[in-house]
Amino acid sequence: MKWLLVAVLTAVTISSAVTQSHILLGSPVNSLCTDLIHPAGYSCTEHTIQTKDGYILALQRVASPAQNLTLQYGPPVLLQHGLFMAGDVWFLDSPKESLGFILADHGFDVWVGNVRGTRYSYGHVTFSETDKEFWDWSWQDLAMYDLAEMVQYMYSLANSKIFLVGHSQGTIMSFAALTQPRVAEMVEAAALLCPISYLDHVTAPLVERMVFMHLDQMVVALGLHQINFRSETLVKLVDSLCEGHMDCTDFLSSITGENCCFNASRIEYYLDYEPHPSSVKNLRHLFQMIRKGSFAQYDYGFLKNILTYGTSKPPEFELGLIPASLPMWMGYGGSDLLADVTDVERTLAELPSRPELLYLENYGHIDFVLSTSAKEDVYKHMIQFFRARKKSSIW
Repeated sequence: MKWLLVAVLTAVTISSAVTQSHILLGSPVNSLCTDLIHPAGYSCTEHTIQTKDGYILALQRVASPAQNLTLQYGPPVLLQHGLFMAGDVWFLDSPKESLGFILADHGFDVWVGNVRGTRYSYGHVTFSETDKEFWDWSWQDLAMYDLAEMVQYMYSLANSKIFLVGHSQGTIMSFAALTQPRVAEMVEAAALLCPISYLDHVTAPLVERMVFMHLDQMVVALGLHQINFRSETLVKLVDSLCEGHMDCTDFLSSITGENCCFNASRIEYYLDYEPHPSSVKNLRHLFQMIRKGSFAQYDYGFLKNILTYGTSKPPEFELGLIPASLPMWMGYGGSDLLADVTDVERTLAELPSRPELLYLENYGHIDFVLSTSAKEDVYKHMIQFFRARKKSSIW
C-alpha cells in the first residue's frame, strides 16, 4: 500500500489503513462554511479577496453560538494553514478539540485563510487552473501577496491590529511577511506552531530521499506545474520512491517524525478534505531551502536572478527586520523532523525579540493541529499569550 505515501506528503496522513480508491475520491468543494462550520452549530460567513497579482482567495469568518447571541467579538485572529492543507485543517476534529472552534468559544473574532491553489481559493482574474501561469508561484508569493492581503483586509474591517496564527508553511509565510513593515504594523502578536525559517536540518527519511532523488525536477520533467496528490500520475511517481530504496512502512514518521496524540480513527475523514493542491515551484523552493540552508527568495539561476532581483543570488529574508516590539509565541516538538529543534534555535538566534516558547518533547509535526490533547497541551497557552496582550471586556 505504498501509494499512501502521497497522502503522507501532505503532512496530515496518519496511517496506512486507507485504500487508494479513497484518496483519489473527489473532495468536498461547496464551501468551508457549509462543509465543516455550520454543521457544528457555529455561524460562518464567506469572504472573497483579490491579491495584487490577481488571485481570488476565500476567507471565512467564524463565530460561536454565544457570539451570535451577543453580537460581540473579541480581537480578530487569522489562522494560516500549512503546505498541502487549507483552512479546513483547523476544524477537522470536534469543537472541543479544534483550534478554530476553541478560539471562537473564547470570544475571538476568528478568520480562516486559504492560499491560492487550494480548493477553496481556486481562482484568478485571468488564468484558469489548467494554465501553467496559474501555478507560477512559491511560498514567497503566498507571504508577500496572499497573507499580506488577508491581513490588510482584516485590519481594514476590524480597524484594529490582528493576531496571527500559523502552522508549518504558514509560519514560513508569517516570518517572510513580518519582515515587511507594512504587514508587521498591522499585527498585534504572532503565535507560530512548528516554526520554520530554515530547513537544512530536516531529518525525516522520506523528505531526505525526495531531495536526494530530485523529485522536484522529476515532476518538472513530466511537464507538471501543479502538485495534486489526488492525481494518478503523482500517486505512481511518489510510490516509486520506496521501490528498493528505503523502508516506507511507517509512512508518518518517515515524513514528519513520531506523532503522539492524533485520533487515528478519523483518518478516512481527514482524507476527505486533505490533501489540497500546491505548485511545483513551491516544492522546488522548499527543496532549495533544504539544499542551501537559506531563508531566501526563489532561486531562478544566475541569469534570471540578475534579471529578476538585480543580483546573482536571490535576496535573503532577514529575520532581524521583524520588529523587536512584536510579541511572538512559538510551540515546537522534540519529535518533529520537519521543524527541527536545531533549525528552530537558529531562527530564535536571528530574531531581534525573545519569543515565548512552548516545547513539547513528545509532539510531532501533526500533533500541533490534530492532537486530541492539544487544547490543554498547546492552545490554552496560546490563548493566555493573546489575552495578556489585548484585554477585552467580553473575556
